[in-house]
Order: sequence, then structure tokens, then C-alpha cells
Amino acid sequence: MKKIHLLLLKAFIRPFFVTFFIVMFILLMLFLFKYVDDLIGKGFEWYIILELMYYASAANVSMALPLSILLSSIMTFGTLGENYELVAIKSAGVSLQKAMMPLLTLIIFIAIGSFFFSDYMLPKANLKYGSLLWDITNKKLSFLIKPGVFNNSIPGYSIRVDKKGEDGSLYDVMIYDHTNTSGGSKIILAKEGKMSSDDKYLLLKLKNGVRYEESSGRNNYNPRQELTRMRFEETDQKFDISSFKMSRTNEQEFKGNTQMLNLKGLKKKEDSLSKELDSINKFAAVNVHSYYKQNNYTKGYTKVKAPLKTIKGEIVKELQPTQRLSIIQTALDQATTIKQTTAGRITDFEDRTKNIIKVQIEFQRKFTLAASCLLLFFIGAPLGAIIRKGGLGLPVVMAIVFFLLYHIIATVSEKSATTGSLMPFFGMWLAIFVLSPLGAFLTYKATVDSALFDIDYFKQLAIGFFKKKKKDLGTPQNLKSS
Repeated sequence: MKKIHLLLLKAFIRPFFVTFFIVMFILLMLFLFKYVDDLIGKGFEWYIILELMYYASAANVSMALPLSILLSSIMTFGTLGENYELVAIKSAGVSLQKAMMPLLTLIIFIAIGSFFFSDYMLPKANLKYGSLLWDITNKKLSFLIKPGVFNNSIPGYSIRVDKKGEDGSLYDVMIYDHTNTSGGSKIILAKEGKMSSDDKYLLLKLKNGVRYEESSGRNNYNPRQELTRMRFEETDQKFDISSFKMSRTNEQEFKGNTQMLNLKGLKKKEDSLSKELDSINKFAAVNVHSYYKQNNYTKGYTKVKAPLKTIKGEIVKELQPTQRLSIIQTALDQATTIKQTTAGRITDFEDRTKNIIKVQIEFQRKFTLAASCLLLFFIGAPLGAIIRKGGLGLPVVMAIVFFLLYHIIATVSEKSATTGSLMPFFGMWLAIFVLSPLGAFLTYKATVDSALFDIDYFKQLAIGFFKKKKKDLGTPQNLKSS
């Protein structure tokens, strides 16, 4: 390997890893801000949150990897151009295309790795991420008794305490028991208590209290209500809190989701949905056709030829007056049945069609990640050679601008493909098709040393234009020769 190639690889790899981890960190922070309400106050262990963030980071690779390639390529060639190292490389007889070859080879390997990541690792990560996120979002709030506030977290009970000690001691406890199905209510008042819990139950040891129980009459002959009052020095009250513990859902229940399938699974799911769609269409056609079929029972069994009859005006008037109402009612019933049957089939048809579109979009997504890495490299490398600025200033601004342009086009086209306005293939590849000419144009400009983003070049061009304009205005026009 030539020293120039080694120099370029070293100059690229360092900012690539730095920008990749910075972008991943930013995306993970956005993820935490999004699900902060589901993670805070539920008593999760720290390793559960770390596991969720680990799986979420795998889902963010599709956005972090292209952006880091774009940013690092701009920074690499911008730094080389700013330090005149790129000029030295060109003066040694090495063109920009040859200088980009080692980095292009590295990007190709990264693109191939991203494809295998999308096909093999990402579906498994999405499966674990989806199942864990489902369990977290559906877990009930952890039981917290706050002083001065009624807590209704335990079904059937309302608990309130005036003061709460750090050792679990409670003071002035009030418990409303609504679990009695007969309509009577129970109230427990205690001066103090002690709280303890395990995985299944919350135990309250209450002292110096009164228990009030209100119940209806035991028979229909005595409708009066009865109030029972019992004093106690010490009693135990047990509450079932097993539903507050997070239970892990079987991952196989999420395995059929589109985002959790590889290319083979997506192809198989698309075939299954296509067969279901054909079955729905055939069944709907047979079902609806039976209402429109003419019943020619005598056709083929008689030689009687009836003349054609021309009906003028409303066909209802040709019916017998005694049968007219029943025939119209039968026709309305059949029309209503056809409408209801067709509406149900249309809903099934639309659902299957949307699922097929989602499968086709996810199938193309496996390839667009690799293609986006190559595209953004061909935009970033020549762009850095043109602007000749390194560091985290102008390169970051240019990278964000071009990445937002790519991301907006990709998002809009994907939404259009999801709604059926575009074919799934064009919806997923439209951003790459649109920006590929831009990459070729920037590569050509960088090859011919164009000052496309040089402010001094445009400044001198504007000054020369105004000077020429001023000179033309000062020269007499249409002078006649004497």
C-alpha cells in the first residue's frame, strides 16, 4: 500500500468513528426524550434501560452511518485541502479519483457490511427492541405511597397517609376498600403502620385503628343498611401487586412483523399476502356474481321461442301491482347485502394491499442503506476538496444541509410509496436517483479544481461584472462617423 493511501485512510478513519459515535449519542438522547414518560417512575433496573438503549442503537444505524460517512469525508478532504496536502498529492501526479480509491474501497466494504447488517442483525435487534419496548410501555406504574395524596394504583383500593417515614413507617393511614361486589364499602383508619413488600404482595401492619364496614340487608324483608365498627390494636392488610412486576412477552409473537424479517422472510410474507389477496378477490367475485346471475331454468329444455319484449319507461310499472312491493323489498334487501359484503371485502383488500406495500418497502430498505453510504461519500469527498475547510465548522453545516436534503426526499418518497402514490421501488430509491447527478457533478468540479464554493472567487466575479457594466455605461453609443 502506498504511503498516500495510508495517509488518506488514517485521515478518514479517525473522524469517521468520532462522528459516528457522536451521531449515535444524539439519536439515543432523542430516543430517551421520546420515551422518558414510559421509563421514569416504573422501578426499572438499570440494566433493563441499558438493554433497551442497546437495541435502539441498532435501529439508529441506518441514519447514523450515512451521516457519519458524509461528515467524515467532508472533514477529511477539507482538511487535506486546507493544509495544501491535496495540492501536494495532485502535484505528485495522483489525481483526485486515484486519491479517492482507497477510501472508496473502504466505503464499499462498509456498504457491504451494512447490507448484511440490515439483512441479518437488524431484524433480530428490532425483534428484541420491539418486544422489550412493548413490555416497558405496558408495565404499570410502580407503587408509590405519597403523603397527603390518595393513591389508586392498586385496583379496588384507595390509600392515603398524612406522613411517611424513611424506614417505611406510615402515620394517619386511611384505606378505602372497593372490592366488595355487593355494593357495601369498607374504610380502615389507623394511627400508624409499617410497610413491607415482596415480589407479589404489599403488606401493611396497622396499629391502633378502626375498621368500618357498611353492608346492605341480608334479605329482601329488611332493606335497612348495617354499619359494623371494629377497633383493633394491630392488624395486617395484604395487597396483591404481582401485576406491577414487568413480565417479558414471548418474542415469537412479534416475529411476523415486517421490520423483524430478513429478505427470505419478506419474500415469503409477500407471497402469502398475495395468495390471500387473490383468494379474497375470487371469493368476492363469486359471492357478488351470485346476486346478478340470470335464472334461465327453461333454457335448453324447450323449443318455445318467446318474442323479445321492449320495455319503455320505468321497469317497475311492468310488474304486477300485487307483487310490486315484495319485489322492490327483495331487491332492496339484496342491494343492502351486496353493499355490506362488498364493504367488508374492500376493507380486507385495502389491508392486504397496504401490508404488501410495507413488505416491498422493507425489502428495498435492505439495499438503500448500502447505496446511501456510497452516494453520500461521492457527495462528501468532492465537496470537501472544493470548500477546502476542515474541522467542525463549515463541514458540519454542509453535511447537515446535504443530509437533510437526502433525508427529506427519502422520507417524502417513502410516505408516498406507503400511501400508494408511488411504486415501492421508486419510493425507496428516489432520493438516490435525484442526488446521484449531484454527486457526479461535484466529483467533476473537484477534478477540474473548480472554485464552486470559494467566496473570494464569487467576490472577484461580482466585482468584474460591475466594472464591466460601469464601463459599458460610460462608453458613448451609436456614434456617427464624421
